Amino acid sequence: MFVHPDDDPRSQGGCEDEPATLTAYLADQRRTLEMKCSGLGPEALARRSVPPSNMSLLGLVRHMAGVEHAWFRRVLAGQDVPRLYRTENDRDRDFDGALPDPEVVSEAWETWRGEVAFAERFVREAPDLDVRGTIRGEQISLREVLVHMIEEYARHNGHADLLRERIDGRVGQ
Repeated sequence: MFVHPDDDPRSQGGCEDEPATLTAYLADQRRTLEMKCSGLGPEALARRSVPPSNMSLLGLVRHMAGVEHAWFRRVLAGQDVPRLYRTENDRDRDFDGALPDPEVVSEAWETWRGEVAFAERFVREAPDLDVRGTIRGEQISLREVLVHMIEEYARHNGHADLLRERIDGRVGQ
């Protein structure tokens, strides 16, 4: 196990309303990704799963920074900023650029934490969950984005679980 159940930093539910429930579940998914990567150096974080996959824990951190950035900055806040770790010519730069270099690792965590902080601030300041953004000409609510983010992290945390087990045998939670 990663941590003893008494020391688990994730919440145990008990939220009283929809916004608190969604943000607590999303925060727990974010903490899970951090836990899956904890204690690993650049080589282990950048280790690919199995050929031909380019997936790695570091790639997942970079990918999720890009996902946070896309949904909260670009879609909901309407900021006209370039995508993170992605161009028209290189749609997999989040994974392809996940190199076993301490500076790449540091930059990935700094970027991810900055995007999470932006998203948390955006949600906290939103008047309600019906705030809308636009993606490909369609309206989407903050509520839908939060549910999508929980799903996105949950799916990738499953990948992270398998990646971590392959690196050092640690499983769980």
